[in-house]
Amino acid sequence: MERPAVRGRRQTLTSSPRIFARLVFGALVAGSLVSGVAGGLWRLGVALPDPLSFPWTGQVLLVHAALMICGFLGTVIGLERAVAVKHPAAFFAPLASGFGALCLILGRQAVGAWLGAAAALSFLAVNAVLVRRQRAAHTLLLFVGAAAWLVGNLLFAAGRDGAAVFPWWFAFLIMTIAAERLEMTRLMRQRPGANVALHAVLSLLLFGAACSGVAPRIGGLVYGTALVLLALWLVCLDVARRTAFAHGISRYMAICLLGGYAWLAVAGAAWATTALGWPTRDAALHALGLGFVLSMMMGHAPVVLPAIARVKLQFGAFFYLPPAALHLSLLTRLVMGFFSQPLRAAGASLNAATIGFFAVTMAGAAVAWRFQHGVARARKTR
Repeated sequence: MERPAVRGRRQTLTSSPRIFARLVFGALVAGSLVSGVAGGLWRLGVALPDPLSFPWTGQVLLVHAALMICGFLGTVIGLERAVAVKHPAAFFAPLASGFGALCLILGRQAVGAWLGAAAALSFLAVNAVLVRRQRAAHTLLLFVGAAAWLVGNLLFAAGRDGAAVFPWWFAFLIMTIAAERLEMTRLMRQRPGANVALHAVLSLLLFGAACSGVAPRIGGLVYGTALVLLALWLVCLDVARRTAFAHGISRYMAICLLGGYAWLAVAGAAWATTALGWPTRDAALHALGLGFVLSMMMGHAPVVLPAIARVKLQFGAFFYLPPAALHLSLLTRLVMGFFSQPLRAAGASLNAATIGFFAVTMAGAAVAWRFQHGVARARKTR
């Protein structure tokens, strides 16, 4: 029979590589997020600290979107999927996307872009494994979303501009979220044709993305229309419209999701008007990237963080503060900032502060859980 001391030593040896891997991934994700946020602020003239004091400022300014979508979100989503697959090879995708972002920060744009393409290709293979394990509508959507990321990264590596690349990158995020919501709708009785309507809307989205590179006006109109239609589908058919009347964490998640769906509709309208020549590009990109995607992240964080980081969160009313701050900061940036550049910059600063506030809130929830359950465990041992 193995002695407890030997067993404990073996557990320590096996846990050390996991701790090291978590530190590496954590550093890559944090580096991508901080650099991406800094680049976005500097683009609007917010210089805290002074961007001229950093030699890599110019690179961060140029690759702001790549750092946020591929470096930060791509790595986080890749980690989530790798944990689901439970195979060491699945972690190549988030590792490649994380180091690709690091190369972008350091000015090695070609290397970083092709590492991103390799990450997307590996991520596509991971999703193919999931489809083989469970052939369902939501896993097929996840696979198509991964393919959209690959197309966007290949276009980025080929040197195409944002008009061609951004629709594919956002399609990756949108289809990933749509797949998760489609999986949740299985808990509800669906109206006839609901799934067919969703797939038709997402097909329209991909058609708009494909057209954007060759006919930006038509592609933008189609893409924006698809976003509005998707928002309507989610508001009418997603389970969140029912769980909003529940209690606790279910209600919190529903409110985050419904707020995100509202911003998705705004993003669709702004995307279409941008294609018509209106000065609404900032609203199109950030109502989608922050209003929709970040709202979804806030809503899913209580489920995703325990799965990825192996931490548990103590839920409380304070969870509602970051989503409220997000919506207020976006209103400042996209509504009031439409008429005033200083207000637009102030709104962007508040966007960045909200992201930090959300991170601190989640960390505080993890500490609160450990404290509360540690006290309860101590009382039991007395």
